[in-house]
Amino acid sequence: MNIALIAQDSKKELMIQFCIAYCGVLAKHNICATATTGKMVADATGLKVDCLMPGRNGGQEQIAARVTYNQIDLVLLFRDPMLKYDSETNLNDLIRRCDDNSIPIATNIATAEVLIQGLIRGDLAWREIVREQ
Repeated sequence: MNIALIAQDSKKELMIQFCIAYCGVLAKHNICATATTGKMVADATGLKVDCLMPGRNGGQEQIAARVTYNQIDLVLLFRDPMLKYDSETNLNDLIRRCDDNSIPIATNIATAEVLIQGLIRGDLAWREIVREQ
C-alpha cells in the first residue's frame, strides 16, 4: 500500500507520535509525505519516507496528483480545523480528489486509528485491485 502523510504545523508532533505507535505497521508499506513531516517522521521512527516538496510549496499538490492517478491508497492528513492556513484551498482539493477516487482519508487521529486498524485486518486490500486496473 502507498500511504501519504501530511500534518499541519500544530499537528506534526501528533503525527510523529502516531507513526511511532504504528511503526511496525507502516514499515510494511510505502510512505510518502510532505517535506518537513516526512523528515520528522523518518528521524523519529527510522521509517523510509519519500519526502516530497514542503506542503505549502507544492507538496500537497504532489500528493493530490498521485491521488488522481491512483498512486496513493491511503492519506493521513492531520489538520487543525481551528486555524486558517493559506494552503487550505489545496487541502480541500486533496480531500475532493480522495472522494472522487474513493481513496480513504483521515483528517484527524481518531479516523487515522480506524483506518490503520482496517489496514492491519486487510480491510483495505481492495485498493490493490483498483490500482491494478
